[in-house]
Amino acid sequence: MTEQLPRQIKAVWRYSAWISGAIGLLISAGLWVASVYWHWWLWLWIAAIILSVLDVIVELALIPYRYAFWRYRITDNAVYLKNGVIFQHEIAVPISRIQNVTLAAGPLLQSVTVETAASGYKIDGVTSDVADQLRDRIMVLAQGARDEA
Repeated sequence: MTEQLPRQIKAVWRYSAWISGAIGLLISAGLWVASVYWHWWLWLWIAAIILSVLDVIVELALIPYRYAFWRYRITDNAVYLKNGVIFQHEIAVPISRIQNVTLAAGPLLQSVTVETAASGYKIDGVTSDVADQLRDRIMVLAQGARDEA
């Protein structure tokens, strides 16, 4: 069964967009100060403001699409991750290659990182109960795959 991220992830993505915009505006303010005191080019801070505002608009506009296309599925053989708005990516991580499962808690939601010898794959924005269930299920499956080998 394919699982969708919880609806709370939309709020996290909105906060992330606003924080990104605020950082862009702070950089723009720094460029404005530099243009006033050190006679830097005026267009630098104007371009930074425009890019910051466009960044927020694009991030907020893409939230429904990100939510619609981000999925994960855990089977006895693999952990499947599917995401992407324009270019869709589907990754299958074989259970037998999983070495570690890490939970990371954010202010609202948690993420589960499935790690192999080569890299890590993240399932972002799950509730703490779901994160615990995912960790436990993946680790039981991985241990079972090691025992069979």
